Amino acid sequence: MSSSQPADSSAASSPAQAIPSNAAPPNRRLRTMGSGLLIVLLIGGGWWLYQYRSSGRYLQSTDDAYVQADAVTISPKISGYVAEVLIKDNQDVQAGQPLLRIDARDYRAQVAQAKAGIDVAQANAEAGRAQMHEQQAAIAQARAQLSSAQANAEFAAAESRRYAALVQTGAEPSEQLAAKRNQDRQAAGQLQAQRAGLSAAERRVAAIAAQVKQAQAQAESAQAQRDAAQVNADAALITASINGRVGDKSVRVGQFVQQGTRLMSLVPMDQLYITANFKETQIGLMRAGQPVDIRIDALPRLRLKGHVESIAPGTGAQFSLIPPQNATGNFTKIVQRVPVRIALDIDAEARKVLVPGLSVVAEVNTIGALDGGSATPQPKAAQ
Repeated sequence: MSSSQPADSSAASSPAQAIPSNAAPPNRRLRTMGSGLLIVLLIGGGWWLYQYRSSGRYLQSTDDAYVQADAVTISPKISGYVAEVLIKDNQDVQAGQPLLRIDARDYRAQVAQAKAGIDVAQANAEAGRAQMHEQQAAIAQARAQLSSAQANAEFAAAESRRYAALVQTGAEPSEQLAAKRNQDRQAAGQLQAQRAGLSAAERRVAAIAAQVKQAQAQAESAQAQRDAAQVNADAALITASINGRVGDKSVRVGQFVQQGTRLMSLVPMDQLYITANFKETQIGLMRAGQPVDIRIDALPRLRLKGHVESIAPGTGAQFSLIPPQNATGNFTKIVQRVPVRIALDIDAEARKVLVPGLSVVAEVNTIGALDGGSATPQPKAAQ
């Protein structure tokens, strides 16, 4: 017992003997871990720098982007009471599908009235044509009578001259010459009367022809009124002009709608696109056709693909109601934004989860602009 106590006390008094001989000192392990971490950071930083220099700096991103669609506003061409609403809220419709019907009784009455006007004008034209045919027959008869009167006048004039010669020779008495001259004057008067009658008949025909043309013009005018009234009557049935989904519907049965009043909108869900407003410093290498990565805020796990379809011909400020006039007053430079239209390269299933107005983060890969050389125009060499 007494011999073991000194051995235990000696072991407790020598802490260096408790550390294994092959274990590294703590400060050496810290230096090794620090060196390893530094190497990892250098490798990671070099890889990041390489990625940025090779492709990262060509990725232009913005969160000022939204899903949009060219919606069609449905408005009535005529005014009236809504007789029937044939669709529901948020319903998908096809082009040509009836949407609502307006009471068209007033417009159908206008069509009937215009048709009656056409009938009256056509009847007047037919009556004028009949009168013109009668006058043409009278003209033919007057011309025949004029020919007969002219022949009688010529014969009477010849007889008067012949008897005048005979009276001078004493072969005929003067009473016969006086009778012949009287017949000559009567024949000349009848010829003049026939000529006046023929001229009056011809003028009458011209007047009737003018009346016929007027009746025809009235018939054409009434027909135009009928066509316009028919267009209004047909416009009582409002149909869809495109395929789309009904939105913002504000029409009810019995409601009186005015011409041009907004009743609903049709959103073409199969023609959605994205408008991304990039800073002017981001579009230097941006071109149509470049690929775009798309993230939807409402669907964070969804990654979509697209491509740049077109770039606006001006900044958003240039198309505002009151464009800025930087030449007046004090000037503060503000980075402008340029709208860029992005087409969605997705299938019909992916489009089902998208609606206009959703916020988007769009990232355009502009490295493709370097394939044909620098995006910045180079100055031409001096000749």
